[in-house]
Amino acid sequence: MTDAPPPFQSRFYSAPDGLRLHMRDYGPRDSAALPVVCLPGLSRNSADFHAIAMAIAGGDAGPARRVVALDYRGRGLSERDPDWKKYDLTIESGDIQSMLAAAGIGEAIFIGTSRGGIHCMLLAAFRPTLMRAVVMNDIGPVLEPRGLARIRSYIGKLPSPSHWDDAVAMYKQLFGAHFTALDDQEWLAYAQASLEEKDGRLVARYDPRLMKILENIDLESPLPDLWPQFEGLRHLPLLIIRGENSDLLSEETLAQMLARHGRAEAFTVPGQGHAPLLADRPTMERICAFIAGIADQPA
Repeated sequence: MTDAPPPFQSRFYSAPDGLRLHMRDYGPRDSAALPVVCLPGLSRNSADFHAIAMAIAGGDAGPARRVVALDYRGRGLSERDPDWKKYDLTIESGDIQSMLAAAGIGEAIFIGTSRGGIHCMLLAAFRPTLMRAVVMNDIGPVLEPRGLARIRSYIGKLPSPSHWDDAVAMYKQLFGAHFTALDDQEWLAYAQASLEEKDGRLVARYDPRLMKILENIDLESPLPDLWPQFEGLRHLPLLIIRGENSDLLSEETLAQMLARHGRAEAFTVPGQGHAPLLADRPTMERICAFIAGIADQPA
């Protein structure tokens, strides 16, 4: 009896400055269907997309599709940058484009969680022919200061639990008020995507120096909005996912996004905050139905 093959391939490629970066590669690479590219949040990694990637690669979104999920520099299995100042949207955008070149992807459907959704808006401006449709997960052109303040309060500052029960308890305490619908198994899955074992402790799967890029944000002053960048998505099919308890994407901003885009669709994930985990059945079914409705032929 042989072991079943892993559900994805870990692939490594070089960033423009030579840093070794990682992506997960799911599904048939020779599929004629449009591939799907998944971009995670600020401190998150490719493991966040495992459930939705398996569904899409397995044929829940029409034909079986290739799905790639990126680890930004300093996250997941990608190398940490000696210079924390390179944890920057512009540098990361170059990394994403290097990943697409390494994977041989010239056109795709994108799923962007939080920071990943910001990258989608930037890519729409730099590479308008790259995207055929976008799923934005709990992110918009206006970032709520209280949500940013909460994120800044824990990035790079959490303790290292000694075992998984402690890790689950830590995340429940930190996020339980925003994620009221998760069961114990879902909390454990979140902890396992967030932490790795090292020297007898559980440590974050990201460079703690990420906190430095948030330190200089003045939350007392109005934050610049991204409406001009959002305009670059107007020609694309757009699905906006919002967590019911989100403190980063407000209901008001979502309503403006729907009004300005005209063709956008929205889906609210009950009992979840920033950012929805994209692993519950109703949310996955909604995303898969959206992707299945995108024509695979060139636009």
